[in-house]
Amino acid sequence: MTKILIIEDEPELAKILQAYLEKAGFEVLLSARGDTGLQTWEREHPDLVLLDLNLPGLDGLDVAHAIRRKSETPLIMVTARAEETDRLIGLELGADDYIVKPFSPREVVARVRAVLRRSERGAVAEAQNNIMRIANIEIDLDAHSVRRDGQPIDLTPSEFNLLAALASQPGRVFSRLQLLEAAQGVAYEGYERSIDAHIKNLRAKLEPEPRTPRYIETVFGVGYRFRKPDNPSPDLEP
Repeated sequence: MTKILIIEDEPELAKILQAYLEKAGFEVLLSARGDTGLQTWEREHPDLVLLDLNLPGLDGLDVAHAIRRKSETPLIMVTARAEETDRLIGLELGADDYIVKPFSPREVVARVRAVLRRSERGAVAEAQNNIMRIANIEIDLDAHSVRRDGQPIDLTPSEFNLLAALASQPGRVFSRLQLLEAAQGVAYEGYERSIDAHIKNLRAKLEPEPRTPRYIETVFGVGYRFRKPDNPSPDLEP
């Protein structure tokens, strides 16, 4: 049974989420503190973490950072912090999705399923033999793995899906909304800028020099594209 860890300090909300997720067929673990939640994650190895940001013991962002140092466990941040800056910080730390309170428990269940599907299936693009090779990058859609010059690169499910979408059509410019749908399975209006955080994380892992991108170009005012191997143009971001 797929195991979900909820780290949430509002008991009533945690119980509601637990009830909906269990009804949907998930096993649910609860923790009301950041420090004990991190211990539960280390001990139980859940398949996904629903993480509040405002937590006693250890702040949710610190919990996310600690998890990302060790694992690519899918993370959904759940918080009352509606500011875009907070959302982008969470995504830069490697969150796969971000839900702002108040929300519908059914929406949370749908988001959990979507993130798990991305984690399991990995790819959003099709390629011959399910392996894409562009320049010195190899993307294995079945194994959900990426290599640069033969060396493995660990990506979150959202980062992998984003790279697979871009690399599936080198030279094509994708809008932020298109990439958001590729990365998260759905495109939420108003969340387009969150894709910038995913691109920043992806570049940090993929690019030899993230500040002078070799693979993923920014097309100012439009979106992003994976550079064609024979295209020597620099990043178009001003």
